[in-house]
Amino acid sequence: MSTTAPATAAAATEQASCTLDIDGMTCASCVGRVEKALNRVTGVTAADVNLATEVATVRFDPAQIGVDELTAAVARAGYTATPRREAQSTAERPGTGADAPGEDRDGEAHLTALKRKWQITLATGLGLMVLMYVPLYLDTMDWLMPAILVVATVVQFWAGRDVYRAAWTAARHRSTNMNTLVALGTGVAYGYSAFVTLWPAAAERWGLPLHVYFETSLVILALVLAGRWMEARAKKQTAAAITALVGLAPKTARVVRNGAEVDVPVERVVVGDLIRVRPGDKVPVDGVVTDGATAVDESMLTGESLPVDKTVGDTVIGATINRTGTVVLRATAVGADTALAQIVRLVEDAQGAKVPLQRLADRVSAWFVPIVLGLAAATFLAWALLGPDTGRLTMAITTTIAVLIIACPCALGLATPTAVMVGTGRAAELGILIGNGDALETARRVTAVVLDKTGTITRGKPALTGITTTAGWAEDDILALVAAAETGSEHPVGEALVAAATARFLDLPPLRTFDAVPGHGIDAVVDERHVLVGNTALMTARSVDITALAGTAASAAAVGQTPMFVAIDGQPAAVLSVADTVKPESAQAVAQLQALDLQVWMITGDNAATATAIADQVGIEHVLAEVLPADKAAEVRRLQEQGHVVAFCGDGINDAAALSAADVGIAIGTGADVAIAASDITLIGGDLRVIVSAIALSRRTVTTMKQGLGWAFGYNLLLIPVAAGALYWWNGLLLDPVLASAAMAMSSVSVVTNALRLRRFHRPTMVDEILHPPLRARIGQYAYLTGIAVVALALGAGLTAVSRMDFAERGMNGQLAWAQGTGMPMRPAMSEMMTAEVPPTDATDARVDVRLDLPADVRPGQPTRLVATVVDSGTGEPIEDLTRSHEAWMHLIATREDLGTFAHVHPQPTSEPGQLAVEVTFPTAGRYIVNTEFRRQGEMGDVHQRQVITVAGAAPEPVVLAAGPRSVVVDGVRVELTGEAAAGGRSDLAFTFTDDATGRPVDDLQPYLAAAGHVVVMRADGQTFAHEHAEVEDDRGRPVFALPGQTFGPELDVHAEFATAGTYQLWAQFRLADGDVITVPFTIEAT
Repeated sequence: MSTTAPATAAAATEQASCTLDIDGMTCASCVGRVEKALNRVTGVTAADVNLATEVATVRFDPAQIGVDELTAAVARAGYTATPRREAQSTAERPGTGADAPGEDRDGEAHLTALKRKWQITLATGLGLMVLMYVPLYLDTMDWLMPAILVVATVVQFWAGRDVYRAAWTAARHRSTNMNTLVALGTGVAYGYSAFVTLWPAAAERWGLPLHVYFETSLVILALVLAGRWMEARAKKQTAAAITALVGLAPKTARVVRNGAEVDVPVERVVVGDLIRVRPGDKVPVDGVVTDGATAVDESMLTGESLPVDKTVGDTVIGATINRTGTVVLRATAVGADTALAQIVRLVEDAQGAKVPLQRLADRVSAWFVPIVLGLAAATFLAWALLGPDTGRLTMAITTTIAVLIIACPCALGLATPTAVMVGTGRAAELGILIGNGDALETARRVTAVVLDKTGTITRGKPALTGITTTAGWAEDDILALVAAAETGSEHPVGEALVAAATARFLDLPPLRTFDAVPGHGIDAVVDERHVLVGNTALMTARSVDITALAGTAASAAAVGQTPMFVAIDGQPAAVLSVADTVKPESAQAVAQLQALDLQVWMITGDNAATATAIADQVGIEHVLAEVLPADKAAEVRRLQEQGHVVAFCGDGINDAAALSAADVGIAIGTGADVAIAASDITLIGGDLRVIVSAIALSRRTVTTMKQGLGWAFGYNLLLIPVAAGALYWWNGLLLDPVLASAAMAMSSVSVVTNALRLRRFHRPTMVDEILHPPLRARIGQYAYLTGIAVVALALGAGLTAVSRMDFAERGMNGQLAWAQGTGMPMRPAMSEMMTAEVPPTDATDARVDVRLDLPADVRPGQPTRLVATVVDSGTGEPIEDLTRSHEAWMHLIATREDLGTFAHVHPQPTSEPGQLAVEVTFPTAGRYIVNTEFRRQGEMGDVHQRQVITVAGAAPEPVVLAAGPRSVVVDGVRVELTGEAAAGGRSDLAFTFTDDATGRPVDDLQPYLAAAGHVVVMRADGQTFAHEHAEVEDDRGRPVFALPGQTFGPELDVHAEFATAGTYQLWAQFRLADGDVITVPFTIEAT
């Protein structure tokens, strides 16, 4: 409830206010910082900042502070402030017009630049994303990665310059905001990617994953900018009501000066000027008609569709449209004093108001960004320290970026102000002026509506309702005589009778004499006839017998009408019934209010009979009659004491006390006086049904606010944990940062667009529409955001599924991860490096030692934990710079001394430096040869060590090896080995794969440990060892690498060296299409 405190003698100086356009705000956190900065300035009494309008309204003592100090305070907080209009007395603030054309052009230029930035950045980011997922040849990265670095650098810092500048400014002022989160997220992604690109060896040496996020950084930035562009466009649409109102004002006026008509700019019109308005022209300023008659279309201000007749003495409102006749009016209000200017100011103030719901969002937002930064840091540490052994740092970086990006304080800051802007704007279009945010929110909770009778339910002026004549008299004859007699009267009843005769186009006979009889009526001579018009007392005093008309008069009085007797030449002639008639729409308005489950009361100073009669006509059950104006406020408070939230509706003048006492004060009046009514809600037109629209729109607006806040809170509460990896337990699911940025942009855009749906609000036309709204309307209130959530989840799930497919792992990042998994350092000409035959280095030469530890109670055929510790052979210190070789930290091949058994296992790092462990089963007792291979960071080749361990127990008879068949069937797959094994040099062997049952070639072998296949070759005495890999070339003679999704077969080549002649055992391992790994043994003779 807004009230105006009376001025006191203690007030030393008059309060001033100013409006500042704030630049640089991106979220609700920014709002809090700007408000805090302004409120700290000495002399400032109140400062309200609105994120949706990007405006600060400041009230201050001009004796202590000026506008320059206010803008400086905002600048110190890290933002910029531009005065929209000069500070002035709050009592003299003019309405504001449209932004200057230059400001409009600047706004359009900003939107155009923002659109260009996000479109170019998104196109570049998506192009890079394609490179991340489209299969590339390994050597392509030699030149592609530096090229991507250059492109990403140029685009990112061109498009994100304002974001990074704002984040830096906030950091300098020791604060954080939305820009901080975006800058950190994209900065981490870009910085890490640049480091990996420029210094891959250092990244490998430090154990960092070779993974670039250039496309992530660009797409995130593009989506953030796209979201801001859409927000800006949506905000522009939320101001459409103001723009439309301002656009109503005409630019020129035809002023009559010195007898000539001159077209002058409307700004040069002064009070008292005579202005001619022709049919079709807009009325330039407020005024009073001095000549002519016309019909004026006031629908743009009042919402009333029918033109209103205007004649001499009637008031017209500026910006309305003259429809029929030419009139001359005298200007009564110009410039900031016109009704339109004041309406614009009221709507602007309402749109900038902060509703109580917003305060909750502001309190949360004040801590939001710091909390998110803390959660991001905790997420990184948790994944880096507790994540899976493989890729924990990659997961830490990815989840941290996702947490930083997905957190969205924008939605929290936009949820209520955008709804307020659109709701109050739509209200203005419907002829409803909402004075403040509290009224908008309180109107939703109204339970009782108190309607003043006169001027609210009724027309507010008397009208002729009936004529009952005696024998020999016609109605028109009586009315003509009475109207002629009343032309000399200034009484409202007399004016009503004259108006009725005029409406019937009656010719009035001449009035000869006129005498007003106070409290009784009139005595006149009209065209030689003696006419008496008045009450019973007048007739009795003049000895007129009215017995025949008494019953009719009593009936009229019983229904709230005022009967007046007419006597002609001393004889009773008629009874005229006059009443303040009920507006035709009042009954429907009351029914609609009751349909909204509101208790409707009528309050009036009339007697109970009249009040009850009027109430019965409109369907009101609760009547407060014979209430003096001074007692109306007490009646309102009595209802409040009963637990009602009361809305009082009156004319805003003699009901001022009741309007102030009510929870919501609603004034009904004409456009000229409505703009200055001391009420919370002002109805420009006189249609009582607009109250229904006001309350229904308030409910819709508050519902929209709650939807926006619920969406914003729910979004952050649900998706921040998802971004942090809360769903990783479910099949290793992590949220991609790109999807996080899309979700962040969509969250704020959806809140704004949901608020924009209020523009489609239409006033209810029928009671049934309120009691039984269409199913579509009921569902539509909640279907929009629900639909967005469902679509977003579907798109997110689909894109996540696509990103997890094998082909996606064959792009740039997949190849980088694959190359790092093979243990091959990033160097130019990777294909040559990968195929180079670098013999393993003996552990002795590498000055390292692998210590194998088995439990003392190891048993044949039982799984046991084998621990391998890699140490420096000289110092005994653990080796900590191990890296993966062919996707394994260590390859451990254990064969019985007679080569009768084979096991190829891969120890994994433990928590101890240089220590790896694996579970292995020794089939039988006896001596086992254990060959271990591992790689140190930055090295091209592996380190190899051969050891022999003993498993206690009775060993079986040794197996004697002899050359066997070259065709072996394993798991339904026939594998044939071709080629000759030549001693002392390289031998070219080949494997051929067919389905043993059908003979069909098998061409869907899967990569196994970053190779098409692994082949272990040992001489029969166990003294030699070689670990080779199957090879394939494409049709251009280039090697085909075992990237994820690649398939092999039906032929594979392998190159092996046989040091001496003799018998050799080969074990070839391949992965079938179903994921099973088969081990195929061959015994061959090298000659």
